[in-house]
Amino acid sequence: MSHTTPISLNNIPQEILSEIALFASTETFLGPPAGLISLIKTNRWTHSCLSFFSNPYVYAKVYESKFDVSPVSRRLGVNSFSTSALALELKRKCILLNRIRDRQGSRVNTSNQDENLQEFLVQIYLMVVENEGYNERQLREYAQIDEWLKEFWLDEYGASGSWQAIQRGLWPDHSEITCLAMWLYWFLLKPEQYKREDPYTRRALSILKVYALGTHWYPLVTPSWTEFRPSSTARGAPLTVYDSKFGLRAPALSVPAILSFISLQSHLHERTDHSMPLVPSQASPPQALLLDTIGNEWECEWGRSTNLGTQKLPADKELLDAFRPGSLDGVWEGIFTYTEFTSYAALLSGAPPHFLQNTLVAQHKQTWKLREHHLLSSSSSDPCPLSSGNETDNIQPVASGNALHAYFPLETQIEETTEGLTITASGSGRQPLLYQRAGSQAKTNSSNETKAAKGTETRVLDIIITGEGHSSWGEFRLIGRVRPCDGLISLSKDYINGDRGKWLYRGYLVGNHNSNLAGRWRDTLSPPSVPGYEGCFTMTRRR
Repeated sequence: MSHTTPISLNNIPQEILSEIALFASTETFLGPPAGLISLIKTNRWTHSCLSFFSNPYVYAKVYESKFDVSPVSRRLGVNSFSTSALALELKRKCILLNRIRDRQGSRVNTSNQDENLQEFLVQIYLMVVENEGYNERQLREYAQIDEWLKEFWLDEYGASGSWQAIQRGLWPDHSEITCLAMWLYWFLLKPEQYKREDPYTRRALSILKVYALGTHWYPLVTPSWTEFRPSSTARGAPLTVYDSKFGLRAPALSVPAILSFISLQSHLHERTDHSMPLVPSQASPPQALLLDTIGNEWECEWGRSTNLGTQKLPADKELLDAFRPGSLDGVWEGIFTYTEFTSYAALLSGAPPHFLQNTLVAQHKQTWKLREHHLLSSSSSDPCPLSSGNETDNIQPVASGNALHAYFPLETQIEETTEGLTITASGSGRQPLLYQRAGSQAKTNSSNETKAAKGTETRVLDIIITGEGHSSWGEFRLIGRVRPCDGLISLSKDYINGDRGKWLYRGYLVGNHNSNLAGRWRDTLSPPSVPGYEGCFTMTRRR
């Protein structure tokens, strides 16, 4: 009589158990690997084979199946991460998802109030800017981040405190917490989720209008827009992610507030005054992208945030981290908004936010045709002659000038041709600089393989933008620069005919594929150190 050995998990080798664990963990995509937890608890053998510290390989593989890895790998400059680093990230992100799902930190005066809200929001922010599809599904479908953000911003007891402050006649808070949360609000905004009859919708418009149009309370950017090359910023939140340490600081909240306000207003077909029809869809909400383009949408937001998180900015910090060369070139359409000057003066004199909410806001369509021009240099000692003279080394961009003049020194001579710009700084004694037209770089790029063989690499040192446009106020010329540390775009708008004056447009290009250019304009008569007459603008690329 034959005897069969009883089937037992104790007889299964660790390698086979690992494969079983991976199958049980990844059979369901959303949420933590619940199947793995049940398997570990079966007996001592499975626990010893599959515990977090004894088998990080399994947890690393589970992480790769549930979260996006390649963006952060590319940004941190590593080919792969250790299994222990990925295992720790799985643990960190699963805890994060459950905290969001449990609404921790979304409201005040609750038993689950989060004491480390800023760190909590930083981790969510990282998940979003690292998104290639997996992260967003986990945040939306499992953790229900949309509901968390609605509670945070719009609930009567929301942790942002914005609605409560407005009800008391106070201006809402501007802090690192609200900056992070406002960027998340824009990154994840789906206007179709807002209905007219929903009380949250009316609150959303009220809160966003205060943040977007309260120009004297909420700075457009940090560090100050008056500096083209700020030497330092406030220290960013120290982070250790995938065994790498760096600082991160979200940009000011004004740009995402402007984008969210205009986008939601357009979706609801709200009129901003009683004399002009609404300009529809002038801020394009983030959308799902094709697989061949997804993953790079928030590349510059990552670069901008990590640049700002570096307390001491390197003098030669390249703008490529926060701005993609060539991304502004083309035709843009959008609006600019404004309030009557007397109403704006009342705000500067101390009127409460209720006054702003009741103020009529007018808007006009405008169209821009922009051209980018790049100052190029070689990263090696091999000469790369780019100037129109004999100067072949130590190429330096045009010096920074007054912020009200789009950072150009006074009396700078600029001549534009089909190939680019020839720039001569008055009284400098330097040879003219040649800024190449963005579209003309195909010839330059065609020789990159040859340069690479010689150990050279062409770099963009500075970007100047020229263009023209028109609105119901008339035709105008545009010229400006891109600030290296955070990609801040500053454009001087000079009307050709009539007495419309000169205006300064400042803002960010948000999103690499589904791009929006948004920020504020202001007068150029008020000193840059004091609040001027300002309004908002949003632009999208003509499709």
